[in-house]
Amino acid sequence: MKRIILLLFFVANYAFSQNTEKSLIQLTGVIVSSDSLENLSFSTVFHKGSKRGTVSDYYGYFSIVVLPGDTLLFKNFGYKTSSYIVPDTLKDDRYSIIHVLQADYKELPAAIIYPWPSREAFAKAFLEMHPYDDALRRAQKQLSGANLAFIAASVSTDPGLTYSWQQNQQLTKIYTMGQSPVNNLFNPVSWNSFINSWKSGKLGRE
Repeated sequence: MKRIILLLFFVANYAFSQNTEKSLIQLTGVIVSSDSLENLSFSTVFHKGSKRGTVSDYYGYFSIVVLPGDTLLFKNFGYKTSSYIVPDTLKDDRYSIIHVLQADYKELPAAIIYPWPSREAFAKAFLEMHPYDDALRRAQKQLSGANLAFIAASVSTDPGLTYSWQQNQQLTKIYTMGQSPVNNLFNPVSWNSFINSWKSGKLGRE
């Protein structure tokens, strides 16, 4: 008698396990946002009953094993947590869904930012303002000969400029090979330009 009861127990347990295995469902899907339908990367899919879950990949794809009637919770930063109940009428062991998450944001009141903390600071800045010192005049001052010479003296030699200078020196030697080097002191065109500039007053203004 005990053997018969034990045999019936094993048969019932085996049948129950078979039915349970057949009812398992491989649930896959993609998680997207409601406003732009973009894939939500690394979203959390939490199985409410068994306290286990998974995380979607970069493209919002996830895969998890569930039973009919199970409840899943979907979470992502910046979106409202939503739930999904697996239908209990499924006949296949595979099922795919597209789950949409609603954006969770709050509209804050407008904040007006002033460049001065108080009226007194504004009045002081207004009185000390130089209205004619605009961007064009500041650029002219910065591009003056004195400023450019000071900047050029403080900047280290560039390898590209050094190479170009060396190449020009070599080309000049090749150009004047077998004759005296070029000297602008004996160049009549340069003397003519110098005399014309002197007569017109350009040298005095500079």
